[in-house]
Parts: sequence; C-alpha cells; structure tokens
Amino acid sequence: MISNDVLQIESTAFVDSSPWGIGKKVPTDLTPKQMMKAASVDWTVRTVPAYVEIGGKKIESGTQALVRDSDDKILDMISDDWIPHQNEDAFEFFNDFIAKGDMEMDTAGSLKGGKLVWALAKVKDSSFELFGGKDRVDSYMLFTNPHMYGRSIDVRFVPIRVTCNNSLALALKEGKKNVVKVSHRREFDSDEVKLTLGMAADHLESYKEAAEFLSTKRFNHESMEEYFKRVFPFMTGDPEKKNNLSRNATSAIEDHLQTQPGAELGEGTYWQLFNTVTYMTDHVVGRTEDSRMSSSWYGANKGLKIRALETAVEMADA
Repeated sequence: MISNDVLQIESTAFVDSSPWGIGKKVPTDLTPKQMMKAASVDWTVRTVPAYVEIGGKKIESGTQALVRDSDDKILDMISDDWIPHQNEDAFEFFNDFIAKGDMEMDTAGSLKGGKLVWALAKVKDSSFELFGGKDRVDSYMLFTNPHMYGRSIDVRFVPIRVTCNNSLALALKEGKKNVVKVSHRREFDSDEVKLTLGMAADHLESYKEAAEFLSTKRFNHESMEEYFKRVFPFMTGDPEKKNNLSRNATSAIEDHLQTQPGAELGEGTYWQLFNTVTYMTDHVVGRTEDSRMSSSWYGANKGLKIRALETAVEMADA
C-alpha cells in the first residue's frame, strides 16, 4: 500500500502491553538498568582499526569498525572523529526521572541488528483527555542511541493515544524544543540534554491544544477527500486511471476511517481523520509488525504523521 523500510527488531521488552504486539513482557517497576538487561541491550561497543588488503599487504584504511563486544559483530564503519555512545548512557538518562517518580520505564529494544537501540519511558501526570475522558493521550519520552555513522542520539516526546495504541505526531513542525539531537562527534552530556528538552508537560501543551481544536472541527465528504489526497499523494488524479493498488489503498483508508478503534470518539471531526492516518501507519501499513514500528518512529511514516497533523490543523482552520 505505502512503502516501508523493513527494519528487523532484534530484541525488545515491554511493560503492560506493546503497541505492536512484539517482545517480552516485564514487571512494571524495573529500573532503567534492569530494563536494559531485560531488553538484551546491555552490551557495549568499541572501535577497531579497519584494514584493506593491497598486494597481499594489510594497510590501515583510515576508518574504524564499530564492533559490538557481546558477539564481535561489526555494526558500522566510522571515521576517527566519531565518538561511540554506549547504551548505558541512554538508560542512565532516565535515572533521575524515575527516582523522582516523574517517569516509569515502558519499552526498550534493538532494531536493525543492533544499529538502533531505544528506550521509551512514560511521563506521569502529563496525559490529557478528550470527549469527557473517553479518549486519553499519554506522553512518553523516547531515547534513541544509533550505532550508525551519520546518525545522532535523538531524544523526543511521543504522544500515544490509549484507545488504539497509536503513536501520534510529535508536534507541529517538530520544533527544536520537542526534539534534542546529540552528534557522535562530541561527548554525550545528559544534563545539557535535560536542560534543553525541559519537562514533557510543557511540550505536550501545544499538542493538546491542536488535538482539542481538531476534535471540535467537522469535515464533510469533500474536505475528507481533499485531506486524504494531500496526506497520501497516490490518491490524486483521475480515479479511472488509477492502478489496482491505488484503488485498493483508497478503499482501505475509507474503511479504516469507520472501523479503527475509537472511531466513534470525535466521529465526523478532523481528529477522526488524523487518527485514521496514525492508526494505519502503526497497525496496517507494511508487511510485518516490526517494520510498522520501525517506520513509525524512524522511517517514512514518522514524516507522514507530521504531515497528517499539520494538514488537519490547516484545513480545520480554513
């Protein structure tokens, strides 16, 4: 239907429930270090000089191999100025939040054979509700530690709609205040990241305002078609000239509009339109559950959700 990058989940652990139905269930009171071990990402990486063979002689290539210590697997080739960041840094980042009772560990794991390691924590006292408390959105902090050359540590907030376990768009325009990136060309400073990011409740407010706005603005048949055409470009053009794949996709979108979990909450509003997109990216699009998860957080579907939110707000405000 919509192309996905298929990124294999190597290992994962979750508390309570997993949005994608994948992984090992663990107790609710794990410390960050215990979650790291439960998710099987309690390994370290090191750099090893890389060589090329020329005329039977091994010559240093000027690059380094990033090697996982647990099995000596080469995760990537890096330059000399690229500083490895250990998984323990990612999980220790949550220690203060957990100790103060502001967060609790929720999910952690490894993607793409160890090249992407993530930890997700639920932020307490930052939820909001719509429609008299029937529709709740919780806030989570996602820490991603990439063992991939050219990728930065990424710390961001992820709203998740409880009704259907949709991970929603991060924020309008995904401003810097909602996302902090740390280059592997400098040491990781946990305190600096926390200072830049601030507390989740502050940054969820703009999303809450957008959600409340969308839940009060109604669409008609024409605006519904226009919305999906703008979010899904393949829906544009003469219907008679569309191929079977596009026609089937269009039919599926219209079907999920009515059948997605929580469709009755805000029925006929732009909130329903937006959540149709987030539901499909998290639970429908792609061949496997792990490819959906990967694309939802790191691939094409992450950008699709942001476009879906911005388009919904723009059209509802017109």
